[in-house]
Amino acid sequence: MPAGRDDGERTVATNRRARYDYAILERFEAGLVLTGGEVKSLRGGRASLSEAFARIRDGEAWLEGMHIPPYEAGDKRTHLPVRPRKLLLHHREIEQLGAAQQQDRLSIVPLRVYFAHGLAKVELGLARGKRAHEKRQAIAQREHTREMQRELGRRR
Repeated sequence: MPAGRDDGERTVATNRRARYDYAILERFEAGLVLTGGEVKSLRGGRASLSEAFARIRDGEAWLEGMHIPPYEAGDKRTHLPVRPRKLLLHHREIEQLGAAQQQDRLSIVPLRVYFAHGLAKVELGLARGKRAHEKRQAIAQREHTREMQRELGRRR
């Protein structure tokens, strides 16, 4: 192994908005099918999950709306920045996600993209959309917790 490399996880992009808009019920790890230029661009930390979502279509899982800009030092024949990318999941996981998406009206939301042991992975969340009042409650609860922590800090 080259010096300076670790075999741990290195997060490339996170979808912070997902935790605000959705209640995450279950998490899955999936591999990504990428081209060489996309991998190079991801290793440079360049990706966006803000508009991304996953979909089960014809027995396969696809990640759509994820933006990976072209690798600048690469070939002139680059990839499309926002193209559907195939997700690598076990067959039973695809069936489980597809059933939840159809029957329970749940969404499959990408939470983060990362490298684990040199392989590009995406963390998917099986999620239910929050309503406006639930979002307001979450904000109020977070503010209340911050205020309590501040007060405890002052008293010490």
